[in-house]
Amino acid sequence: MKFYTSIFTGTLIIGSFQALYAQETAKHEDTEFYTPVPKVLTPGKLNTDAPSDALVLFDGKNLDQWVMADDRTQPAKWKVEKGIFTVDKKTGNIETKQAFNNYQLHLEWRIPTNITGEGQARGNSGLFLASIGKGDLGYELQILDAYQNDTYTNGMAGSIYKQTTPLVNPAKKPGEWQTYDVLWTAPTFNADSSLKTPAKVTVLFNGVVVQNGFELKGPTQYIGQPAYRQAHGASPIKLQAHGDKSEPVSYRNIWIREL
Repeated sequence: MKFYTSIFTGTLIIGSFQALYAQETAKHEDTEFYTPVPKVLTPGKLNTDAPSDALVLFDGKNLDQWVMADDRTQPAKWKVEKGIFTVDKKTGNIETKQAFNNYQLHLEWRIPTNITGEGQARGNSGLFLASIGKGDLGYELQILDAYQNDTYTNGMAGSIYKQTTPLVNPAKKPGEWQTYDVLWTAPTFNADSSLKTPAKVTVLFNGVVVQNGFELKGPTQYIGQPAYRQAHGASPIKLQAHGDKSEPVSYRNIWIREL
C-alpha cells in the first residue's frame, strides 16, 4: 500500500512540475487562433437611452463616477470634451468608483477616423467586465477596430480576449460610434476560495449577439491559459489605456443596471 501511495504522490509532483514548466515557457502566440473567422454583417439602428433605474456612469459632462485604476484615491484623468471622453495612454487605466456583481451594462465607443497601424495596434482598448487588480487584471471584452482589420479572432472586437471568438462581426467603420450591451454574471467562490460557479457573459455588439452565455475560463491572461486563481467579490468596471502607438479610443453614453 505504501508503495502504490508513493508512486501516486510522485506522479502528482512530476505533473505539477510539468504544468509549471509549461506555463513559464509559454508564448503569447500559443493562445492566439485565427479560425473560425466570424461572418461580417451590417448592424441595424439602436435604442441606447438609459432606463429610469440605471446608474449613469458617463453622461457627457464629467468622470465623477470613475477613478484611476492603479491609484483609486486619484480621480480619473482622461479628458472630457464635447460630450465624450478619450483614452489617455500616459495616465493609465480608469475604473468605476463603485463595485458590481451581476449587471446589465451599456457602453458606446469609437475608433478614430484617422486610425493607422494594423492588427492589435489599431485602436486597441478594452472593457474589463470585472477589474480584480492593478494593470490589466480582470475579465476583458476586447475593444479594437474590427472593420476589415485582420488579427487573431479571439483578440478581435467582440471577443472575450484570448478565450473566445465572437459569433459574428458587426463592426462599423472607424469614426462611427459602436455599442456594447453586456449581461454579466460574476463568478462565485466557495469558503476555501475554490471556484463555485464561473463567470458568464452575453454581449450584443451593435445590437447583434456576439457572445451568448459564454462561460469564462478565468480572468484574462495574455500569455498562458486562464484560470480562477484568486477569489473575489464585487468588482469595479475598468477601461484600458492600451500601450500601443495608435490613436486613442473615445467613449460616451455609459450606464449600468444591477441585476
